[in-house]
Amino acid sequence: MNTVAVLKHYSIEEYLAAEDLAVEKSEYYAGEVFSMAGGTLNHNRIAGNIHFALKLVLRGKPFEVFIGDVKLHVPSIESFTYPDILVIAGKPEYWQERRDTLCNAHLIIEVLSNSTKDYDRAGKFEIYRNLPDLQDYILVSQDKIHVEHFVKQAPQQWLLTEYNKLSDVFSIAQLGETLALTDIYDKVDFEPQT
Repeated sequence: MNTVAVLKHYSIEEYLAAEDLAVEKSEYYAGEVFSMAGGTLNHNRIAGNIHFALKLVLRGKPFEVFIGDVKLHVPSIESFTYPDILVIAGKPEYWQERRDTLCNAHLIIEVLSNSTKDYDRAGKFEIYRNLPDLQDYILVSQDKIHVEHFVKQAPQQWLLTEYNKLSDVFSIAQLGETLALTDIYDKVDFEPQT
């Protein structure tokens, strides 16, 4: 006798009700709920470094930077995610007046982990590309010096540039600012590769 595992399909309302009570965060995509992995010290250092750098350079400009705990909803895809870093232009656009869930993103940055790097590169990026305001998507490795910067060139056209030296500095043209890898990787302790 063969048995087939049946995945539970959650409505958005069920997901949000459970998420409001949950101790650990989870993400939602088309009826499926995915638990998020716990962070590492390097993940926390990198996300904190980027948040701090962006807060400083964007001070007084029409952008706002959020870190980790703000949900992002992509209406056309029925998804809810927690980007590591999220930058909006102008005022927040809330989903159904929920003050913890945004629908607009100008820049998204994800810090890669071994368990999520494939999803962040492919699945999440496919979801995020449905955001009309998104101009930059940046992936930052936490176990080596490596940054992948996708810049929107035209609808359905993205340009990838990679950086892998601490001396590298890259431009986020839409923000009119740059980020240095020395700032991103400040105090990051790379473990020896085995």
